[in-house]
Amino acid sequence: MKNLFVVFAFLSLNLSISQELALARVNDKFGYINKTGEWVIQPQFLNAKSFSGDYAQAMADDKLWGYIDRSGEWVIKPIFKKTKAFQSDIAIVNDGISWYYIDKTGSKILTEVVTDKVYDFSEDLAVVKTEDKVGFINKEGEVVIPKEYTKAFDFYNGYSRAQKNEKWGLLDKSGNEYIKIEYEEIGNLYNGVIIAKKDGVWGLIKAKEFIPVEGAVKIWDFTINGSVSYAKKGEKVGFINNNGEWIIEPKFVKVRGFKKGLAPFYENKLWGYINKKGEVVIKPQYKDAEVFSEDGLAPVKTKKLWGFINAKGELIIEEKYGITAGNFGMFFGIKTEKGFVDGLARVKHNKQWAFLNTKGEVLNNTWFQNLELFK
Repeated sequence: MKNLFVVFAFLSLNLSISQELALARVNDKFGYINKTGEWVIQPQFLNAKSFSGDYAQAMADDKLWGYIDRSGEWVIKPIFKKTKAFQSDIAIVNDGISWYYIDKTGSKILTEVVTDKVYDFSEDLAVVKTEDKVGFINKEGEVVIPKEYTKAFDFYNGYSRAQKNEKWGLLDKSGNEYIKIEYEEIGNLYNGVIIAKKDGVWGLIKAKEFIPVEGAVKIWDFTINGSVSYAKKGEKVGFINNNGEWIIEPKFVKVRGFKKGLAPFYENKLWGYINKKGEVVIKPQYKDAEVFSEDGLAPVKTKKLWGFINAKGELIIEEKYGITAGNFGMFFGIKTEKGFVDGLARVKHNKQWAFLNTKGEVLNNTWFQNLELFK
């Protein structure tokens, strides 16, 4: 019986430490809440950041930064002037003199790395730069991709966008050209598809083969929906599938991505929603409208404040909130941060922040000075 209690206690502790937490501020102090709205780490920090993996950056009363774990304990004491989030178990910190790498014990590492600037790790590799040429090191500080590129971006989904001689391609983690460096523009790999521009022609790279998209002058990444994205032809925007075929002819001024079978479109200065046949399902009537979440609700506004509709266009949550600044609109198709995420939406009302559930109820009936998404 005693052994069972110990196991249960261990599992409970493990669960409490690994659960997602949201950074919140009350009475000018930062702490962290769980998805029931209860404090897991009491508000006590002068400043803090959202969790990245096991650790979060936090500021003590003396205005120095350190790192806490998900139980709120200091795991790296607050001795730094500036800090950045842990990525690949390595963080960048500043002691007031210079930036350098530390490991999860707070020890200074990779001191022999030669680079003009210290870059974050991503997928276990970090950019190094000298004399305007960039390459990559691994977590041991070894140069695994030589400094022979003019530009290179963090690894994403296993590949880095790299430029040489004003052309772009994708590198794998060994420095091999997964996609040959011969494109004027190239995107990241999403759902097996890469957008690219070659010899002045826009198209898709699929199974390493370039597929031109007829008439396209711009294509957006397949980030929101793996099978459909939007593209521009002339001055209008429509939708293509992941084979590069137009499935909705370009006839819109602006659109956003498909989610739950619907996509926002802009016409005569108002937003509405279409289905994948291009048929209008919810007529244009909103000053602004965003994509649907997996919870089946979309943020819309007819005046200054936002509410939420269902797929029938019925207003489920009244328009009286500010919502999270998103980054998945027409020109920023990255990810959906506006609206509902896993059943909760971050909203602002009367200069205070809270989470709403899909019924429009305030989580734990609690409002905060500041509130971040769960991490």
